[in-house]
Amino acid sequence: MKELIEKAEVLQEALPYIRRFRGSRFVIKYGGHAMVDADLKRSFARDVALLRYVGLSPVVVHGGGPQIGEMLDRLGIQTRFVDGQRVTDEETMRVVEMVLGGGVNQELVGLICEHGGRAVGLSGQDDRFIVARRVEAAVDLGRVGEPTEVRPDVIERLLAGDFLPVIAPIGVDADGGPLNINADTVASKVAQALRAEKLILMTDTAGVRAADGRLLGSLDTARAQALIADGTISGGMIPKVRFALDAVANGVGKVHIVDGRTRHAVLLEIFTDQGIGTEVVE
Repeated sequence: MKELIEKAEVLQEALPYIRRFRGSRFVIKYGGHAMVDADLKRSFARDVALLRYVGLSPVVVHGGGPQIGEMLDRLGIQTRFVDGQRVTDEETMRVVEMVLGGGVNQELVGLICEHGGRAVGLSGQDDRFIVARRVEAAVDLGRVGEPTEVRPDVIERLLAGDFLPVIAPIGVDADGGPLNINADTVASKVAQALRAEKLILMTDTAGVRAADGRLLGSLDTARAQALIADGTISGGMIPKVRFALDAVANGVGKVHIVDGRTRHAVLLEIFTDQGIGTEVVE
């Protein structure tokens, strides 16, 4: 009986948030360990379907770096990284399209549909809704891009039709060619274009930590910039925080950096008083 009462109390705690966010747009960047652990994949798909059922409008942007690397290895195609970015020649780009736009995207769409969601897979090539340019670097990165424009019409129409968009981070250049784009970047730009209430970045860490190791529940722009400057925020967390700051500076209500290794991380961050990650605000 105690366990049942606790479950009922969880539902009561969630009710104000369900009421508050009904109809709101949430962009979720899905990546890291949650994409390779079978149980976490299925749990995430159920959670996203639940968000749609209770009246929210989620949009998922997924990564797929490990899956691309695995396929390249299978095909005997060598790959290299420069400053954390995969050098993407024409041959590698074909694999990226196959893995992200095909395998990863359709697996997630299938899992969400299996749990009652009406998911539709797409990439920035569809309706050319993500226009991008090649990243300029000291070393030629090939077909690695950065968004210059997100045209959200196709996403708007899917949301209006009660569908759940699942987006592969591939853009299109001025000549119509595909470009491989960082999924965090795409998620941030899509959230801005949709004027989303929240952007949720799933990572393989608990969130942003202070110098003493304490998890920071909330972080504003000034403090985030100070923590980057003094080295407290370092490594791969720097670009994530910068994507978050860019989002809140351009119309997104809040950004949440959460640990995707935790089951129901998205639900816990959205629907509980305490939350589990770091929220970034302007």
